[in-house]
Amino acid sequence: MSASIDSAANEMVDKKSEILFERPHALTDAITNYCPGCSHGIVQRLVAEVIDELGIEGETVGVCPVGCSVMAYDFYSCDMVQAAHGRAPAVATGLKRVLPDSVVFAYQGDGDLASIGMAETIHAATRGEKISVIFINNAIYGMTGGQMAPTSLPGQVTQTSPYGRDTETAGYPIRVCELLSTLDGVALAQRVTVDSPKNVRLAKKAIRKAFEYQIQGLGYSIIEVVSTCPTNWGFSPSDAFEWMRDNMLPYYPLGIYKDIKAAKGEQ
Repeated sequence: MSASIDSAANEMVDKKSEILFERPHALTDAITNYCPGCSHGIVQRLVAEVIDELGIEGETVGVCPVGCSVMAYDFYSCDMVQAAHGRAPAVATGLKRVLPDSVVFAYQGDGDLASIGMAETIHAATRGEKISVIFINNAIYGMTGGQMAPTSLPGQVTQTSPYGRDTETAGYPIRVCELLSTLDGVALAQRVTVDSPKNVRLAKKAIRKAFEYQIQGLGYSIIEVVSTCPTNWGFSPSDAFEWMRDNMLPYYPLGIYKDIKAAKGEQ
């Protein structure tokens, strides 16, 4: 009886010692500069988890934008390159062409990608550059104080639209996935969010698919993550997610806008 009790106790100790959750190897232990409740930390962890699962850390090169994630080179263990504002797709294109066996991803915000970098984005996509783009859409310029962005909603109050975005003068927000899905060079365009465990899992699956499509040489992939900016929106993290669900998701519906393999009936 004593032996069986000891055996059961040892088994419980072994189970407790199992690692159930840990920092991905592709993510450094550096303390990030993101505000509490910001979605960047969740998304960057998902990218690192995908790199670990695919076993590609040594072959991966990331491109940092100008914006809240400008210091992403401190947070990833893979090689990283800093691009000028909006030029991440151009830099990623050069890296992929010089290092075709590498896995190259660009991590960009809406001001970086959809404003000053829109030309680079459109042309990299239409050329079918074999890169993966992670696009954070929080409907605002985050790092520089909360100005109106190309993705700010009609009527949205920002630092530069104190009476709300006026579509008569500022035009309408750009729906990036819908726009890029019309281009022949795009292999995957999908919009996700990370406001719940279920959606975090779906976002990770989408990011992994974008990396896999690049490895398979299928073309340009973009994963748009509808995100929050509690600081500049003036909300608590939980209220920011609620505002996002009520206001952003109706204008930016989640879903797959283009999947070249699904269109061909492939898995």
